Amino acid sequence: MVGMMNTIELMTLGFLTEGPACGYRLRKKMEQLQGYMQAVSDGTLHAVTGRFVKAGYIGETHTVVNGRRLREFHLEPAGREALIAELKGTSGYMLTNITKWAVVMSFLSVIPDEADRNAVLRRRLDSLAEADVRRLYSDGEGPIDNDKVEDRYRRAIIAVHDAEIDAERAWLERELGVRA
Repeated sequence: MVGMMNTIELMTLGFLTEGPACGYRLRKKMEQLQGYMQAVSDGTLHAVTGRFVKAGYIGETHTVVNGRRLREFHLEPAGREALIAELKGTSGYMLTNITKWAVVMSFLSVIPDEADRNAVLRRRLDSLAEADVRRLYSDGEGPIDNDKVEDRYRRAIIAVHDAEIDAERAWLERELGVRA
């Protein structure tokens, strides 16, 4: 399973590093982190927790609250190890997509070794140096240069996006002790 986790799987293990939680609380934390536009269904979360219980990544306990049976999950050592390995190996869209990167960053402190955390940050910084990172729009065949975008609202999105990239690059450079 390591090397192939999606954001819901990462968030499941990541939020359980903070302590035990039932599925409802996990889902609410996920929605808060990702935004309600990317809602997590109960069925998806149920499938993930079921696989992770079977894999020994998480354990579960059952209690009765207000007459209802409540399943609460906790992180097992194997789950922590899998999460750390997954975070250390962050690459591809998990590194370049801002929503997925926000999930990775939210749990990066779980990696115990600073050098390993910094290696992930370095890969993100390197990805921000690529020219296409600033181009948001496409003509269907490839990215459009920002100066060719005429719509003022799209230009506003580009300006905000560029400011975010500049701010993140500055933070990463400070964090890593790198000069631009």
